[in-house]
Amino acid sequence: MDTVTIGATGISVSLDLAVGHIAAMEVEAGGRVLKPLHRAPWVGSPREKLPENLPEGTVRLSGDFLCAPFSTSDVEAAPLHGWTANGEWDVVENSAIAGGWRTVFRLRRKVMGAAVDKVFTLRDGHPFLYQEHIFSGGSGAISVTHHPMTAMQDGGRLAFSPKRMAVTPATPLEPDPARGRFRLAYPARATDLTHFPLAAGGTADLTDYRMEDRREDFITLVEADHGGPGWTALARRAEQDLVLVLKNPAELPVTMLWFSNGGRDYAPWSGRHIGVLGIEDGRAAVGHAASLGDNWLKQEGVATALALAEGRSVSFRHVIGAVPFAEGEPPTGIEPEGGRVRLVAADGSARDIAFDSEFLRIGRSVPA
Repeated sequence: MDTVTIGATGISVSLDLAVGHIAAMEVEAGGRVLKPLHRAPWVGSPREKLPENLPEGTVRLSGDFLCAPFSTSDVEAAPLHGWTANGEWDVVENSAIAGGWRTVFRLRRKVMGAAVDKVFTLRDGHPFLYQEHIFSGGSGAISVTHHPMTAMQDGGRLAFSPKRMAVTPATPLEPDPARGRFRLAYPARATDLTHFPLAAGGTADLTDYRMEDRREDFITLVEADHGGPGWTALARRAEQDLVLVLKNPAELPVTMLWFSNGGRDYAPWSGRHIGVLGIEDGRAAVGHAASLGDNWLKQEGVATALALAEGRSVSFRHVIGAVPFAEGEPPTGIEPEGGRVRLVAADGSARDIAFDSEFLRIGRSVPA
C-alpha cells in the first residue's frame, strides 16, 4: 500500500495515496498508544476475492476521507463519494513547521473543474489532526463531507454540540431483510437525540452505541445556532479513550451518523463490520444532484453545497483527535480558547488539552 506517514511529538498519521484515506492515526498519551480510527477488515485482501464492482474507496475503506460529492456522483461521473475518496493523490509539500509538521496532498483528478488540495497539520504535544481541504477554480457547486470512522469493541457513549434535529432519510440503507437489517424508523425526525423513533415502535437513544444492536442505520443531525464549534465526543468503553471530532458549523452544518454494526450480510461486509461509527461532518444532502436541488435541508435553511468559480478558492477545516478517558460519560461541553480546548463534564469539572483554538475560524462564512 502506497502510504505517506507524517508525525509530530506524540502523534502520527498515514495517508493511503491510492484513494486519499487515512490508513492509520496514532496518539501517544498517558503511556498508551491510542488508535481512534477504523480500518475495514477486508483491506489488504486479494482483489480477486472481493466483488468486482466494488469502488476502490470501499476496497481500501479506512480512517477518514473526503467525499466530494457525498454519496452518489450523479452530476459528474465518478465512483461512490467521488474521486476524492477513490482517486490517487500526490504529495506536493512535506516539511517541518514551527512546533510540528505540515503536508499538502493534491488529487490527480479535478472535481467539477476544480483542483483539490488536502492539508494535514500536526503540532507537537497536540493529540489532534488538523485538516483543511481547498478547492481552487472549477464551476458549479459540490457537496462535501468528511468521513471519519471509529470502531468499538464494547460500544460507547456519545455527546454532541447542540443540534436542532435528527432526521432519517425516506428509506433505510438495508431495506431487504435477506441482505441486512436496520433499527431506526424511516423516514422520521426528532429534536431529542435520546428518544428517536424505532421501526418496531418505541424509541432509541442515539447517544448510546450498544453492541447488541446489529444494524445498519444512517441519520442526519442538523447543527443548532449556538455560536461555538460543532463537535462530537465518543467515550469508547473497552478502549478507555475519548474520540473527538470538531468542525466550524458555518462550513459543515450537518453531522451524519453511520451506525455499521454487523448490519450487512453480503460481501465484503459479510456481518463482520462490527462496532463501527461514521461521524460524517458535511455540507451535503445524500447525492450530488440532491445536494444541488431543492432538498429537505435547504428547506430548513441549511446549505448543502460549496459554490465553485474560476479564479477563486474555497476551503473548509476539520479536526480529529483522541485522549485517554476512563470516566465513561463523555463531556457535556467542549470550549476551545487560548491554545487549549476545555472538556467540561456534567458535574462542572473540566480538563484542558493542547489545541489550536484559532484553527476552525468560528464566525467565518462560506459561499453557498
